[in-house]
Amino acid sequence: MLKLSKMHLAVALATVQMSALAQEAAQAPAGQLEVVTVTAQRRAENIREVPVSVSMINNEKLDILLSAGQDIRVLAGKTPSLNIESSTGRVFPRFYIRGYGNTDFTVFASQPVSLIYDDVVQENPILKGYPMYDLANVEVLRGPQGTLFGRNTPAGVVKFESAKPNLRGVEGFYNVSYATHNTVNVEAAANVPLSKEWALRASTLRQHRDDYVDNTYTGQKDALEGYNEHAERVQVLYQPSGTFNALFNVHQRTTTGSSRLFRANIIKKGTNDFVDGFDPEKIAINGQEGQQLKTRGANMRLSWDLGAHKLYSITGYETVAKYTSRGDIDGGNPGDAPAVPFQVETESFVPGIKQYSQEFRVESKYAGPMNWQAGVYYFDEKAEAGQDNFNVAGDRTSRVQSQQKNEAWALFGSVNYAVNDAFTVRGGLRYTKDKKDFTTLEATNVVLVGPQSVSESKDKVNWDLSGTYKLDKDVSVYARYATGFRAPSIAAASSSVPITVADAETVTSIEAGVKADLWNRRARAALSVYDYDVKNQQLTVVGGNSNVTKLINAAKTKGRGIEAEIEGFVTNDFKVGASASYNFTEIRDPSLSMNVCRSCTVTSPVNASGRALIDGNPLPQAPKWILNLNARYNYPLAEGNLFVVTDWSYRSKVNFFLYESTEFTGKAMTEGGLRVGYNWDGGKYEVAAFARNITDQRRITGGIDFNNLTGFVNEPRQVGVQFKGSF
Repeated sequence: MLKLSKMHLAVALATVQMSALAQEAAQAPAGQLEVVTVTAQRRAENIREVPVSVSMINNEKLDILLSAGQDIRVLAGKTPSLNIESSTGRVFPRFYIRGYGNTDFTVFASQPVSLIYDDVVQENPILKGYPMYDLANVEVLRGPQGTLFGRNTPAGVVKFESAKPNLRGVEGFYNVSYATHNTVNVEAAANVPLSKEWALRASTLRQHRDDYVDNTYTGQKDALEGYNEHAERVQVLYQPSGTFNALFNVHQRTTTGSSRLFRANIIKKGTNDFVDGFDPEKIAINGQEGQQLKTRGANMRLSWDLGAHKLYSITGYETVAKYTSRGDIDGGNPGDAPAVPFQVETESFVPGIKQYSQEFRVESKYAGPMNWQAGVYYFDEKAEAGQDNFNVAGDRTSRVQSQQKNEAWALFGSVNYAVNDAFTVRGGLRYTKDKKDFTTLEATNVVLVGPQSVSESKDKVNWDLSGTYKLDKDVSVYARYATGFRAPSIAAASSSVPITVADAETVTSIEAGVKADLWNRRARAALSVYDYDVKNQQLTVVGGNSNVTKLINAAKTKGRGIEAEIEGFVTNDFKVGASASYNFTEIRDPSLSMNVCRSCTVTSPVNASGRALIDGNPLPQAPKWILNLNARYNYPLAEGNLFVVTDWSYRSKVNFFLYESTEFTGKAMTEGGLRVGYNWDGGKYEVAAFARNITDQRRITGGIDFNNLTGFVNEPRQVGVQFKGSF
């Protein structure tokens, strides 16, 4: 745990508050939990004293989860109320917190869950899939966070913090694993002080998996589902004194491999089971499959300690240099029985996306009861993207290409006031103005409906108010009232649907909870309850009868639930943790209806026009229950330490679409991991065997309602070995 504390120290760049907490964590005796510090309120604070429902996944847990070459989706279900899924594979994850998210798969989509990587918002959905490597921790903040973070955060924030360079000395690690399907995961980092004032940290990730799915239509063995991923990050720290710090970060990602495999007619009619004889390592498609992605980015974080105040500047630049994702969307071929209703092969492409953001923030460091922070935020993005359609011969038949320019700025501030030693109140305010200009750049061999451009501009004030009361030195209770805002979204036109605009959505959320250290910090627990209302929620209608995406607004959506976490030592060598969440969501809009799949068993009410009414339905991809259980047992030896680690995640059934049907309801899913290993030389070296998805439970995790029962499936079991070393 000393390493984790040092990483936190680097994250705050040697601030006095973080240093004190880090020393406390390092001195924690055996069988006692370390102090966990988070930056949920943009300051380093004890997690128990933050008036937000927040979870942290540290670097040790991340290493276990990522050992078999997984991507960001592996975080689904690892903390309460968090789900992550994708219909595009590794490159385009979609996040849901408390059931609140967005199933839109287009490049211009916005999401109510914001992803912040090293203090820079990753707004475009393609940027949200940047790999996890050499991380200090991940924080998951539930509920609206708009007064302090990002642009669109009405559902919450997932916050990544990379390990930072430091001036202590040369240090680093290497981590190599090999698993099923020739899955290779290589991660390494080195920290090198360049002088008394400069330090460099270089990190790299290499991932590979062989193709292992046969295409029985072409007769090609091991044709699909492989990938190659590599990412690099170089950070340079300049720390000439205790009053000024500069951190420079450049990073890139390159990914190639199969796109997500859509599998026609894999769902048994009248059930949500696989058809008899389904084999996840076989598919019969006549179209081409493949993805390519290149992203680049850089950021600069500066801080000045001015005594009673501290000033921050955070500059971020992200770009998608290349993106193509081509797939056989119908999931079959002309000879299938039953046949697919029509042949659809498409390729999404991005000529370029450029995102620039700038934040200036000042915070007070008063000795008195009141402290505050305030700032200004600017965001500018230009995105060009489109879609090509292909015939059976693989020739392009049509193209639609569009451009979206998005400019936003915000003013924000918050105040903390300690009424007395036990009671602290906090309040935040933010003004946001967001403008989007959307234009069709090209329409080849297709006649688009409606106007070819649209502009939207909205501004909004949102706020939050919270209070924390310490019942004693180990137990705190809190309550929070917060509002959030998501700017209007725009979807491209097609031959049957014009450019559609979803109006801005707003959320009002109330939550309360208790956080406690137990039994002289041998255990830690947290419990929260919440209730939220979303007005004009942006929803995405996909398919039904054709390859169409359309945006709509629901008048109101309700959500409520409960979240609980506990971890602690049963003995000094046996540590366990568990978390659970119940999330109830309901769409409330009697006027909304949509086309449905003609081959599935629709259970939503259907009107006289044959359209399904979605009033009263839960949100898609919103499981009611998410459970997680993890445990670690150590067996000390004279020269080292044997250990066994296991983790299990469960999510209940989910709806894939806005309407409800028997076939497009994903079954409950349980996935487990196991790791058995030995470390020695004070933990510098470790060898382990591991398995992910131990039971090899296969589930349909999403679908396409193109009038046939098409779906895609989860990751297979991975079994492998791993070696780690540090210096």
